[in-house]
Amino acid sequence: MLWIKSFHIIFVVSWFAGLFYLPRIFVNLAMAESSEEKTRLNLMAHKLYRFMTPLAVLALLLGTWLWLGYGLSGGWMHAKLALVVLLIGYHLYCGHLVEVFAAGRNQRSHTFYRIFNELPVLVLMATTILVVVKPF
Repeated sequence: MLWIKSFHIIFVVSWFAGLFYLPRIFVNLAMAESSEEKTRLNLMAHKLYRFMTPLAVLALLLGTWLWLGYGLSGGWMHAKLALVVLLIGYHLYCGHLVEVFAAGRNQRSHTFYRIFNELPVLVLMATTILVVVKPF
């Protein structure tokens, strides 16, 4: 089970790297003025989303395996799972935003995306505290 836990952590860290960087691309896209820059950033966003999605799936599958294998329960686990669901929603919304930018339909400012970029940091902090401290 330690191998599963190790790979789960590796895939979670990798997924979060994408969740931290993709909204930064959105910030730059919202500020981009030239069509060449927009094309390059849209390609980067599309490729990053395609790369990080399998990482997310692997992190979730291995996390489920750990959850079922260890029989983890309690309030901290329910709170962690709620945050995971929130994170999945965030990931899927990022995919939607990739399509919005590719279609040239973005209506939000770079300031929105700067704030939007902070959500995974907060989820990571809360999830880490829940897993380590198990306060409930």
